[in-house]
Amino acid sequence: MEIVGKLQNQFMEFMRSLYREGFLDYQFLQLQKLQDESNPDFVVEVVSLFFEDSEKLLNNLAMALQQQVVDYKQVDAHVHQFKGSSSSIGAQRVKNACVAFKNFCEEKNLEGCVQCLQHAKHEYFLVKNKLETLFRLEQQILAAGGTVPVLS
Repeated sequence: MEIVGKLQNQFMEFMRSLYREGFLDYQFLQLQKLQDESNPDFVVEVVSLFFEDSEKLLNNLAMALQQQVVDYKQVDAHVHQFKGSSSSIGAQRVKNACVAFKNFCEEKNLEGCVQCLQHAKHEYFLVKNKLETLFRLEQQILAAGGTVPVLS
């Protein structure tokens, strides 16, 4: 069972780093609290939906910003949706990137919007990678016969 303890410690340190580095906020903890024995995959399912929606939104944003005449209301609506879904899972850095993006939409600043899209994509793929690593660690703990510790 020594391996379980090591994996659990690794998991907790990784979780703490996600909060310390601003990838996640308290909303992710709230999401974890909704998971129980009756729905053990709740967080993975919710986050997987976030991944699917985010990739569609990022593609929609890229296409909208490449139009001859940019519809900033449409761009703003996509950014608003991305900000909301990021916020709902606690993806703090993605949410923060969307706040700046919305400001450039209001100013109808194409260059600023394009830069913000790149930044939002970057933050999204970083948090996606981090969460996938977190979920792999959870699976390793469970496969070794342990229980996933909860950060309080």
